[in-house]
Amino acid sequence: MADQNKEQDTQPIVIKRVKKGGHAHHGGAWKVAYADFVTAMMALFLLLWLLNVTTEEQKEGLAAFFIDPTHPTISRSESGSDGVLGGTSASTVGAMSEIVSPPIPPEPTTRETPDQMTNQEMKQVSQNQFEKLKQEQEQEDFEKIKRQIEDAISKDPELRELSKNLLVDMTTEGLRIQIVDQQGEPMFPSGSAKMFTKTQKLMSLVAKIVKNTPNDISIRGHTDGKPFRGNGGYSNWELSADRANASRRALIDNGVNPSKIANVVGKSDTDHINKDNPLDSKNRRISIVLIRESVSNNEGSVGGVNANNKTNKPTRNYQRSRGSVQFP
Repeated sequence: MADQNKEQDTQPIVIKRVKKGGHAHHGGAWKVAYADFVTAMMALFLLLWLLNVTTEEQKEGLAAFFIDPTHPTISRSESGSDGVLGGTSASTVGAMSEIVSPPIPPEPTTRETPDQMTNQEMKQVSQNQFEKLKQEQEQEDFEKIKRQIEDAISKDPELRELSKNLLVDMTTEGLRIQIVDQQGEPMFPSGSAKMFTKTQKLMSLVAKIVKNTPNDISIRGHTDGKPFRGNGGYSNWELSADRANASRRALIDNGVNPSKIANVVGKSDTDHINKDNPLDSKNRRISIVLIRESVSNNEGSVGGVNANNKTNKPTRNYQRSRGSVQFP
């Protein structure tokens, strides 16, 4: 008995303590995610409501703002008022403020956006741009030819004295090169279509510069206002036409392709440089015109359609004035 009590006294006593409580703490991140979700849903329903109550004009105004913020239908006021969503009710029902008037539609413009243009219209725009570039290039080429002629004359001692007999300018038809008489410096003998040597040199210079251009060439002879009467009724008409035709031969002899000659015209005394003085020697001249491509190809605007031309091919006429004798 004593041994049993002693064994009980030596046995260790174990105390178990059990903690009672809930699950481990997971933090508040889920609350933030839930709040974001609720906010997004509220924004979605607000957007749906706004789309439902706004008019078509207001929707167009909103769309125009995001396409172009300077659109006239959108208020630029920093206060946020007087716009599509400018602080007034989007619905007229139950509104406590004045009814919002629909935005003013934008004024129509002459240029259509690519989305509004048909394929045919797009092709037309591209063609117009191409034609404009061609005209600009042609104008640059004319300016270059003009400088080449002026430089060639200034560098040649024999031709430098004849610089006053050569006039180069731009017209609506193209680049016009004129070989004119000066007082005491005629280019042809009186009443004759045979050139002086100096005239032939000028023609040779002009031919060398213009022979490589793609433009058609019109050659026109002019006389002054002094009446001329030769044998067999030979007059200023025949004289101006013969001088123009002699100029054609001179250009061809110096390398100009005959197919580039659009026409040879005798103008007599119908188109003076100095209209106030018909007897001015400058009125006696040869005009060599490099015709613009737009003029050469524009049937009807430069001389009309040949009566014998049964096709729709462009005619290679010139800007007509009063009277002419034309070859052929």
